[in-house]
Amino acid sequence: MLSKITKLMAFILLGFVFAVSSFAQPKTGDLAKLKSFDTFVRSILTEYKVPGVAIAVVKDGKILYAQGFGLRDVEAGLKVTPHTLFGIGSCSKAFTAATMGILVDEGKLDWGKPVRSYLPTFQLSDPLATEMLTARDLLSHRTGLPRHDKVWYKSTLSRTELYDRLRFLDFSRGIREVYQYNNLMFMTAGILVEAVTGMPWEEFARRRILDPLGMSETNFSVADSQKGSDFAKPYQEVEGKVELIPFCDVDAIAPAGAINSSASDMARWLLLNLAKGRFGERRILSEAVLAQILTPQVIVPEEWKYDELFYASYALAWRINSYRGHLLAAHGGSIDGFTALVSMLPKDDIGLVILNNLEGGPINYILAYNLYDRLLGLKPVDWNARTRSDLAKGREAADKAKRDREKERKPGTSPTHPLKDYAGDFDHPAYGRFTIRMAAGNLLAEFHGLTYALSHFHYDTFDLKNPLAEIEAPLTFLMDAQGDIGSLAVRLEPAVKDIVFTRAAAKVEDKK
Repeated sequence: MLSKITKLMAFILLGFVFAVSSFAQPKTGDLAKLKSFDTFVRSILTEYKVPGVAIAVVKDGKILYAQGFGLRDVEAGLKVTPHTLFGIGSCSKAFTAATMGILVDEGKLDWGKPVRSYLPTFQLSDPLATEMLTARDLLSHRTGLPRHDKVWYKSTLSRTELYDRLRFLDFSRGIREVYQYNNLMFMTAGILVEAVTGMPWEEFARRRILDPLGMSETNFSVADSQKGSDFAKPYQEVEGKVELIPFCDVDAIAPAGAINSSASDMARWLLLNLAKGRFGERRILSEAVLAQILTPQVIVPEEWKYDELFYASYALAWRINSYRGHLLAAHGGSIDGFTALVSMLPKDDIGLVILNNLEGGPINYILAYNLYDRLLGLKPVDWNARTRSDLAKGREAADKAKRDREKERKPGTSPTHPLKDYAGDFDHPAYGRFTIRMAAGNLLAEFHGLTYALSHFHYDTFDLKNPLAEIEAPLTFLMDAQGDIGSLAVRLEPAVKDIVFTRAAAKVEDKK
């Protein structure tokens, strides 16, 4: 009689064979290079407390490997499979670039033409950027506008409402000066696609990319994911313990990061990109347009302390780099409870996708580089040891930053007003509303549906505390000319000055 372990291995093997059966079979030699990789994955999952991970590898036009490890639902004990849905976060951006590339192929869009040629309502706070920004700029993070992520994160604003608020956001640099990651510009790219095609970005992406590739498991909303039978739940490490957290709805900025997919489906996406825009007998993108998408547009200014990786740049929704002398195109993704990586070595015809359900975990790169070392036949680099060291240094730096900030505290101070005087609604034209209220004698802040405890730092400055979504910058209340609390300021975007929220006029019932 087969043991439980033997039965499980047989089930896994059958699942793997099914996953690759619709494609030409991989070479035996390539499979041999992955010997013991499964054991390595399990050890990494355990060390970094990651509930589950799904991995697919493609090589030479074939799906070489597709496997799930660990749990997609810890509470129910449900296992990850190659078909388990995960949020892929910013790995969605490459799909947005591809939708625009399809329009370039059809002559409906020009990479170098101003956005306002297609979106006359497009308006930013910088007049020059408003007139000059192109489709290429939107996709390469070189607009001069920093992230401003707190505008959309957890907000209930629609895509149109977010788009209308772009004109109230401060720039930190000039157009095309430097690389500054920006999700809102990819959202704008999706709006541009809708303006050109007459259909929502999601519908166009499904018709022209997902359906032709047979990516039937993939969707654009966590609400849709939860309707299926095989989806991962999101987890986050809080004070050393991995906890289940709520799904995050990012439908409003879907072109920047809302896709949910499986390792099995994403393998098809990799095959398209490695085949230079062709999938089977069908061409989705021209080779010339895909080459444009993978052409560096701006330098990514990072310190590269390891010789294996250097001289990073950003193309159109792909980071371009080198791994041990091999051209590397990749993009990571992270959204509440999920971390993803899509990576490929175009000249070696190798690609991989790694999806896990722990927010911000470092395991994807450890696993990816280990896979590349195996498949390239290189002496393996101990990326896990390096990651341990880097994480330890990161913790030391964070502890030092806390100590340094504590030195800035002015001891013995107190708020300038009774706490009830700070309560009220405070508005910003782009960021929306901060509500301050009293509860059990303490101040609480509500912003985009999240509640933060206000911990007094000194004078009229408070820290915002929430174990799941702490805002690292302090909040400072400001007085008007009459000595009343007239506004509050908080650095929600580190690249610009503090975001100032002005007290809203009190309602009639509040004055009674």
